[in-house]
Amino acid sequence: MIQFRNVTKKYGKTRALDDISIDIGKGKITGLLGPNGSGKTTMIKLIMDLNKPSAGEILINNAPISQDIKKHIAYLPEIDHFYSWMKIKDAKDFVQTFYEDWDERLYEELLSFLELEENMAIKKISKGQRAKAKLLLAFSRKADIILLDEPLSGIDIFTREKIVETMIKDYREVEQSIVITTHEIKEIEQVIDDVVFLKQGKIVLQGEAKQLQAKRNLSLVDLMKEAYGDGKGF
Repeated sequence: MIQFRNVTKKYGKTRALDDISIDIGKGKITGLLGPNGSGKTTMIKLIMDLNKPSAGEILINNAPISQDIKKHIAYLPEIDHFYSWMKIKDAKDFVQTFYEDWDERLYEELLSFLELEENMAIKKISKGQRAKAKLLLAFSRKADIILLDEPLSGIDIFTREKIVETMIKDYREVEQSIVITTHEIKEIEQVIDDVVFLKQGKIVLQGEAKQLQAKRNLSLVDLMKEAYGDGKGF
């Protein structure tokens, strides 16, 4: 479980997160949803300990974040983090060196499932193929927590569908916790368990996705429109 306890993050005078308290459950797919600048990526970076909170604390399984805990987290950043000289196999060898939870059988299955080849040169493949390659490396680990920061951004609908299929392919077998940030809600609303709507660094709505949809008789897309469309929120 990931716990935010009264977490505030400031960049100068700007509050990227404003007194956030939330529990992100184990073995679930949790969507951090909202427009750009709402605080989604900031939450991911705080979980990864890439940034430090200005106030409050973040716990994972009731313990402060440490190097030992971070070894069990797979992180897929929005930016392209491959070296241009790499082939997919080079990137795989690089990641495999650092993480004991690498699963070669799973890697080979996903390589085929995502229609990738090990000898593909990173600098020559399409943006969609690079997105799938990043996903391949994240999900080939049996990490306890997988953090996906805007994995659907700027790619075609067919690649988006493949990414969503990969997300749900094996994760329930090992009770992985998947946290995904996105403003592309339509593609993931059928697979996420819990949802957190963020607006200007604050949580405006959170809960079990299907319960929220049933209570308001709205899709997650329409819930988001209601939260942000009129500027008032819920």
